Amino acid sequence: MISTLPRHSHTTEVPGLLERLEAGVVLGAEGYLFELERRGYVKSGPYVPEVVLDHPDAVTQLHREFLRAGAEVMVAFTYYGHREKLRQIGREGDLEPLNRNALRLAREVAAEGGALLAGNICNTWAYDPDDPERSGEVVRAMYREQVTWAVEEGADLIIAETNDYLGEALIGLEEIKAVGLPAVVTFASTMDDTIDAVPVPVAEACRRVAEAGAEVVGLNCSRGPATMLPLLEQVRAAVDCHVAAQPVPYHTTAEEPVFQNVRGADGARLFPTALDAMTCTRYEMADFAEAARELGVGYIGICCGGAPHHVRAMAEALGRTPDASRYSPDISLHPVLGDDPGANAERYAAWLD
Repeated sequence: MISTLPRHSHTTEVPGLLERLEAGVVLGAEGYLFELERRGYVKSGPYVPEVVLDHPDAVTQLHREFLRAGAEVMVAFTYYGHREKLRQIGREGDLEPLNRNALRLAREVAAEGGALLAGNICNTWAYDPDDPERSGEVVRAMYREQVTWAVEEGADLIIAETNDYLGEALIGLEEIKAVGLPAVVTFASTMDDTIDAVPVPVAEACRRVAEAGAEVVGLNCSRGPATMLPLLEQVRAAVDCHVAAQPVPYHTTAEEPVFQNVRGADGARLFPTALDAMTCTRYEMADFAEAARELGVGYIGICCGGAPHHVRAMAEALGRTPDASRYSPDISLHPVLGDDPGANAERYAAWLD
């Protein structure tokens, strides 16, 4: 089913990204890839957002849950929705309908709560640092068509994320700047705090894209809160523009700083489908939101593995009361663990040990 919403359907003016950032923290929310895979709508491995065309109601529902949880930006689910990925699964002919429908679904929900609509471009797996000119033109063509569709469908900003290569990030930024929209450009750092085939420290990469005109720079994916925060401090010190942080909600460590390398007790790799036991609690993500704000991060969100309950806790930690807060936990009313367990305190004494 293809959404039939008209283009540019915002009926009232809402504050833009930069206006919101000047006023305080902007709370984003992603994690569509992993959450929709968990719900049975995305195939792990290729991770192509076919669900946008095959089951659009599932995408709309997740957008709405993130909105209710306090997200201020509805990100069109076009991550891995570029030509290279569609070609790999034999659906290149669906490229434009997929992108346009993703933007329309996100726009519809954004309009329900005064949120912003973000177009999305990402790492392509087509960029070759050993052949940057030839591969760069391939990447540029892919980004250009996605950015064009985002503009035509009324995007308020474009996020270029999970960048592994500075050269690829700069191409994405150039295409975004060419259409005049605010750009959020974020990198996914490697094991040694760098990106690129010829290692570039992530803070330096962020400085370079900031100098090239990105309004917001920072980090997303790969690292959990514990191993992203130290890098964010470096990024904040390196740039004068706004900083973004969207970690994965997993327990990464100094020994295993990125979730792709986290292993279980038996030594088996847990990425991408066995990470459940390593998931951060909502309270840990709330702590991250507060810590990032204290560092001066202005765009705070969550990436692969994130879910609405994480976002709600982050919103509440930032002093907000989103619609979903009506159902936030109140353990004081629990029949055993609450303030007035009565006879249950004795009957279920093992609960209280």
